[in-house]
Amino acid sequence: MLEILSKCPVCTHNYFSPFLVCEDYTVSKEKFQIVSCKNCGFKFTNPRPASADIARYYHSDSYISHSNTKKGILAQVYQKVRKISLQSKLKHIQKESQLQKGKILDYGCGTGDFLKICQDNDWEINGIEPEKIAREQAESLLNTKIDENIFENQFENKQFDVITLWHVLEHIHLLDETLTMLQKLLSPNGVILIAVPNCASADAQKWKEYWAAYDLPRHLYHFTPQTLPLLLEKYHIKIDKYIAMPYDSYYISLLSRKYKTGKLNFLNGFFDGFQSNQWAKKNSLNFSSVLYICSKKQ
Repeated sequence: MLEILSKCPVCTHNYFSPFLVCEDYTVSKEKFQIVSCKNCGFKFTNPRPASADIARYYHSDSYISHSNTKKGILAQVYQKVRKISLQSKLKHIQKESQLQKGKILDYGCGTGDFLKICQDNDWEINGIEPEKIAREQAESLLNTKIDENIFENQFENKQFDVITLWHVLEHIHLLDETLTMLQKLLSPNGVILIAVPNCASADAQKWKEYWAAYDLPRHLYHFTPQTLPLLLEKYHIKIDKYIAMPYDSYYISLLSRKYKTGKLNFLNGFFDGFQSNQWAKKNSLNFSSVLYICSKKQ
């Protein structure tokens, strides 16, 4: 079942204009629409699958971010890049929190790979993963319980030094309730790290409806460095720093070219990603993905 949003998730304005129609190249091959708010410019998927129906759009070996499959050359490339990025993520949380260990909540932890490296470095880990198969894999890997949602009673009196959302915020149906709870769970001097695709990037503009990071219908919201601060402001969360994620451009460009041409071309994909990053360096760090370092407003 599809649900229709009558108000913009950022500014609550109720007038939107059609922006793009994109195909779900990964799982269903169905087409979905992105609209743009006429007031604040925020872009979001509308209509969209209801939360009770979204799970089937994740159930595919092709959706490799929720599996550890190594079937196919693209999956092998993804898994190798993911392994490299785990060390980078650990360094980010240590640097931005100024802690070598502490309490961390990974919201949307997938199969638990990031929490595993945190656990191995003496962090006290907590994870949330709505998708059942990924959650069970994470529990097996970490030998600890992973919660299905953030509204469980065990979070009632907890606070965390670090909260991470690695390409997760764009997936959350209950956006208002979740951000309210995350702000509450963050310790006074804690940090939230939010990584999301940037639909103002050069590769998004180049590939348009073929841009892989639109990833409809799994991605419900399509952020930019201009619109994400407007959303977080509502929850008294401020952005302290923007960090480029240049590796994402290569993978997204590779997939986008495949979606448009039907062919997987690593050389052209690499060149597309390189061009996107070069443009971003000259245009306000508008990389394919951006990592936002956030904290509570005091």
